[in-house]
Amino acid sequence: MDTFEKLAYQKGYKFIAGVDEAGRGPLAGPVVAAAVIFPPFYSNSQINDSKQISARKREELYEIINRDSLAVGIGTVDAETIDRINILRASLQSMREAVLELSLPPDFLLIDGLHKIPLKTPQSPLVKGDALSVSIAAASIIAKVSRDRIMEMYHRQFPQYNFLRNKGYGTKEHRAAILEFGMCKIHRRSFHLKIIDRNQTSLDLSEK
Repeated sequence: MDTFEKLAYQKGYKFIAGVDEAGRGPLAGPVVAAAVIFPPFYSNSQINDSKQISARKREELYEIINRDSLAVGIGTVDAETIDRINILRASLQSMREAVLELSLPPDFLLIDGLHKIPLKTPQSPLVKGDALSVSIAAASIIAKVSRDRIMEMYHRQFPQYNFLRNKGYGTKEHRAAILEFGMCKIHRRSFHLKIIDRNQTSLDLSEK
């Protein structure tokens, strides 16, 4: 899990940040990114892609990552901005903000996915990077836990959607709640969403 970090060290880079985001797919809530810089040659076999780890384990690793890292940055882009600029650009913007929030400026970035982020810092995108790089995997955990906590706060404001459970993803329960109550201020209106009611009537709730 540290092969790509080692390659960067061999090229003379010293402060390597792994960058990842959480929340590209949900129907509601922000996209949240994180950037993590570990000490050189850091290794932790427990740190893995956040999707492969239980919620309880993510919370535990969240504390370990914050303790062991040299710097952690968080970037958040809200639903209104996602609707305005599209989810890909919003994801890249959240990653950029996460890097800029680091207290220690990185000299190299390892980014989960296909795309570079709009910064001059040397960087390397890695497809499925959260399964290949300990720094990206750590960023995926920080981003996921941070976003889940945001959605838990929104649940208290909008309990009818049960964001505590679905975290804004398009579960059957969530879609039924949208059918009954409509969309709230954190729903992504640009997402194409069709819900079939009990009478099999198709309701297109997206904005054109």
